[in-house]
Amino acid sequence: MNIIRIDLHTHSTASDGTDSPTELIRKAVQAKLAVLALTDHDTLDGLAEAEQEAAKHEIIFVRGCELSTATEWGEAHFLGLWIPQNGAKTAPLETALTKVREKRRERNLRIAERLRALGIDVTYEEAAALAGGRVVGRPHFAELLCRLGVVEDRKEAFRRYLGRNGEAFVPRELMSPETAVALLKSAGALVSMAHPRLLRAPAEELERLVVRLKDVGLDALEAYHSEHDAGDVRLCVDIAARHELQLTGGSDYHGEAKPKIDLGSGRGNLRVGMSVYEELMAYRLKTGMAQA
Repeated sequence: MNIIRIDLHTHSTASDGTDSPTELIRKAVQAKLAVLALTDHDTLDGLAEAEQEAAKHEIIFVRGCELSTATEWGEAHFLGLWIPQNGAKTAPLETALTKVREKRRERNLRIAERLRALGIDVTYEEAAALAGGRVVGRPHFAELLCRLGVVEDRKEAFRRYLGRNGEAFVPRELMSPETAVALLKSAGALVSMAHPRLLRAPAEELERLVVRLKDVGLDALEAYHSEHDAGDVRLCVDIAARHELQLTGGSDYHGEAKPKIDLGSGRGNLRVGMSVYEELMAYRLKTGMAQA
């Protein structure tokens, strides 16, 4: 029996993906997905375009975004799902996202400076041009380095220059997990911790963090993710059950920026069923989110 699949974690050119919001929806239709969430980093800019395209097809669209935070074990990411269209409701979130993007721009300027100090003739403006006026990130610098012939591919760009151990790496200034969860919650979103097992925290410390964040509004854990193995899924499901949290799942699709991650199926074995969506909808109805 074929499972009806969904994908609640994807990215477009509004942040660091390579498909436009319109292209993303069309690919989701081709992949026979029943539900798709667009969860770009630090922006809501692509949602209107994706929503407009989704209305032309038989696919349920979920408005979302992803926020990055700093912990002692590395970056923890959080997804806001079902972000309302209500501008008054989302105003504090939009203000915070503007500040995040300003800090991102400052970081990108420093990355460009470090690359130039290494003898590589690049500018922030060139990376921004590749981003098409949207959120600029390290993938755009990686693409620029590829085009200049400095590296053979994006993987080499991150290994040599842009990754954590790269010569031009600049750390990000990030908000706390509590701030991110509270921001998304105040906007009326369902808040899920993205790919929890990618956080470099022991299982017991991860669970303590989850308990702490539930107190400020965490609703769910993204148990089903392209980078989670069976053990990771079991741990997330167990933690969610112990603390009465919901489960979400998605591919974390970025298009050509992550060529081995396919929309809806991740590395080939990801299967997030319609039951996940139905349970989330029931939870939203029960908690009053569906009326927000």
